[in-house]
Order: sequence, then structure tokens, then C-alpha cells
Amino acid sequence: MPTLTTYQTTIIPDWVDYNGHLRDAFYLLIFSYATDALMDRLGLDSNSREASGNSLFTLELHLNYLHEVKLDAQVEVRTQIIGHDSKRVHIYHSLHLVGDDLALAGNEQMLLHVDLAGPRSAPFSDLSLSRLQAIVSEQADLPTPEYIGRVIALPPKK
Repeated sequence: MPTLTTYQTTIIPDWVDYNGHLRDAFYLLIFSYATDALMDRLGLDSNSREASGNSLFTLELHLNYLHEVKLDAQVEVRTQIIGHDSKRVHIYHSLHLVGDDLALAGNEQMLLHVDLAGPRSAPFSDLSLSRLQAIVSEQADLPTPEYIGRVIALPPKK
């Protein structure tokens, strides 16, 4: 199975900067919509969030800008589950022109399942956990994305 396509959109004029490129903030907006779609797929849609009082919170993310994205480009986000435990899921989104394998940007995220009444961490429901495990099984043969586990730092002084 290829990575899961979680979001598609066209780059609109309000999203581009003075250079004609997608503004940095809108990369994250696109990836945020992809995360919402993944939540729906995991059984964490708005109805289940309301019924259970649980949701996903973003703990950390890294965003890598790899190639220019321009006005009117038709793009899609492909999502890979890197790992999970009973309360967290580690994901990687990559942004592509629709149907093209070249990654334009990459976004690594660590998400935490939260009981909103606390707020405090909470285990995934059996349904969400089984859906997570199904995606992981389907993606077992995918290679590890190149841009995960990176650290932002200046090289040490010599």
C-alpha cells in the first residue's frame, strides 16, 4: 500500500507570498487539514470527540521545505504512521503535486490522545487503536521517510 492520501487542495492566491510561492504558514495549514482527515479515519471525528470527550493534541512537529510550491498547484498530502503506543501516534506527512512522487515538503508530528475533561492523556479507544494498527500493517513495507528524527542545531564550533 502506498502512503495514505489524507488531503488534496489547490494553492489559492491568499496563500502565496511576494515571490509567488506558498507561504510557510500555509504548508502547516495544509498538513493540519491532513491531520484532521487522519483523525476522522481513526474514528476521532467530531461526533466521536463530542461523545467520548477525547481528541488528539499536537505535542511537537518539524516542517521541512524541500521544493517551491506555486499558485494554482494541485497538491496532496500523503500520510505514514511511523509508530504508536496506547496514547501517542508518530506520523509523517509529505506534500506532493497530485500524482507526483517528488516530495515538496515533509512534516513530522507527535500527537497525543487527550481526555478533554482534564485535560490529560488518555488511552486510545479500542476502535482507534485497531484502525491505527490496520494502517501500520498496510504500510509495513514502506521505507522510513528521510526527514524524520531531525534536530535543529548549529554545527559545533571548532
